[in-house]
Amino acid sequence: MTASQQNSPELTGKRLAVMALAALGVVYGDIGTSPLYAVKEVFAGNHPIPVTEANIFGSLSLFFWALIIIVSIKYVMFIMRADNRGEGGIMALIALALRDAQNKPRQTKLIMIVGVLGAAMFYGDGMVTPAISVLSAVEGLEIATPVLKPFVIPITLLVLFALFYVQRQGTAVVGKAFGPVMLLWFSVLAVLGLHNVVAHPAIFQALNPLYGIEFLLANKATALMAMGNVVLAVTGAEALYADMGHFGRKPISRAWFAFVLPALVLNYFGQGALILADPEAAQNPFFLSAPEWALYPLVGLATLATVIASQAVISGAFSVTRQAMQLGFVPRMEVQHTSDKEAGQIYLPAVNWGLAIAVMILVLGFRSSNNLAAAYGIAVTGDMVITSILATVVIARTWKWGWWRAIALFSCFLVVELIFLAANILKIPDGGWFPLVAGMGTFVLMTTWKRGRQLLAERVKGERLELSMFLESLSMSMPTRVGGTAVFLNSDPTGVPHAMLHNLMHNKVLHERVVLVSVKFFDVPYVSAIDRVEVSPLRENFWSVIVYYGFKDDPDIPAALDLCVNGGLEFNALETSYFIGRETLIPRLNSEMAFWREKLFVAMFRNAGSATAFFKIPSNRVVELGSQVVL
Repeated sequence: MTASQQNSPELTGKRLAVMALAALGVVYGDIGTSPLYAVKEVFAGNHPIPVTEANIFGSLSLFFWALIIIVSIKYVMFIMRADNRGEGGIMALIALALRDAQNKPRQTKLIMIVGVLGAAMFYGDGMVTPAISVLSAVEGLEIATPVLKPFVIPITLLVLFALFYVQRQGTAVVGKAFGPVMLLWFSVLAVLGLHNVVAHPAIFQALNPLYGIEFLLANKATALMAMGNVVLAVTGAEALYADMGHFGRKPISRAWFAFVLPALVLNYFGQGALILADPEAAQNPFFLSAPEWALYPLVGLATLATVIASQAVISGAFSVTRQAMQLGFVPRMEVQHTSDKEAGQIYLPAVNWGLAIAVMILVLGFRSSNNLAAAYGIAVTGDMVITSILATVVIARTWKWGWWRAIALFSCFLVVELIFLAANILKIPDGGWFPLVAGMGTFVLMTTWKRGRQLLAERVKGERLELSMFLESLSMSMPTRVGGTAVFLNSDPTGVPHAMLHNLMHNKVLHERVVLVSVKFFDVPYVSAIDRVEVSPLRENFWSVIVYYGFKDDPDIPAALDLCVNGGLEFNALETSYFIGRETLIPRLNSEMAFWREKLFVAMFRNAGSATAFFKIPSNRVVELGSQVVL
């Protein structure tokens, strides 16, 4: 089922309920586990505010209206309508924003920088989410019995290692249980909250936004710090947009308004009611709101829920990395498919273990969810601000709203998000530096790769020989032709591949049939099979084939060449050889890119995955020909 089908009017009744249940398991894991630590961080974190009735009502009011303004209005009502053929996420938003700025180099560059920074911050967020989620769940053992406190860190590390270890098996089997487990989790959240709210129904007065405003005005010294904690309630909002392609807008929005939002509000207000009755409960209001007999089952369920929340972030990192790879922002790397039926279920070993190491370092370095909360907010708010900026461009141009209407709408969200961002900047000394360092490091790597590839293309293009002139020269002096078909990967359809020139120079022969294959990635998620290849016959039994992919397509050159039969070009796999150029890069001083970035690009280029594996070319049919290129 495609995203367009998922959003269609036919998606009703039982099918809609099934899709909404599946969305619970994948989309809402992150935001659904925020009650574990969000309220606790306000009243018992590293920068707590006094436990008074006014502060409890005020902070709960801010929690509620953050969920309404940021999640319900911004993401569900507006951002999720800015889809790229049914697909969401930062990369899809970048593609949409770039589509109307193609002939404006300065705007294109600015959009590219902002978008890549957003993607980089996503990785920073992805490192902190599993660490804080699982650690906050396992910390419930301390409430059950203080004797277990020394075991919290080892158990957390064990759970996280198991989570990353099973990624290579795929999520198809485990994923079937995600929806029911999260259905149980949100039901428990609602029941726990309702139990405490019934005892103190006056807590619902906090729905009035005036309490939040009065709280901020009365606590000018600590208001900004409190806002930095409130943002913890909306962590995971980006997942609604990022995972839209899997489920469609309708199931995600229906699950949010019908179930997730009420359960979260009930639980937050229940925690507030508990603290109102017993200020000592502020030390861990989530677990203390449960009866003593339910503590161990609740810790187990919370751990399961946080594993599911972490799974969604890890799967998102795989998906974003592959999209970034297709759009030319990261080097080629190994992509394993874990399902024969679902193309979206992939496993990237390098990303998986890189995240695993970072997450475990975070747990060992920060050692508590309170400390990790400081590292969490800044990546989330940075992502939100960048999404709002890109969405403003899309709505102004693609939706034809015009700049003034688009800016007027998103400036309302940006005001709130910039306050959140300013509040989290205060947390930089306490741990907020980590996602910033991780995000900036990723940003440097991504922009270096993109710029380095441009420089490499310019150098190769400068030495390019026009294909038309080459074919004309062949008609006057034809080298020896040998049997079979030679396929040359060619980045420029109008030029001669360097690999072919090297082969002709050293072996003095050409194959009986020569096929020049160029691959182009479009800023759409998928390209249909009927539009996959463009076949053009050239003179001297040369053929030009252009293969088109979307940024979520799985490149497969042999499969694409099988489609050429409709264009009069048929392949025999046993008589086909693939020739691939492999460049050795040499950095130089006084280039268009800083020397240290050239060295970094060369290192990334040297360790990038091979074109053979990336394009699924049979390794026993490949001939590699090398050349040196000075950057």
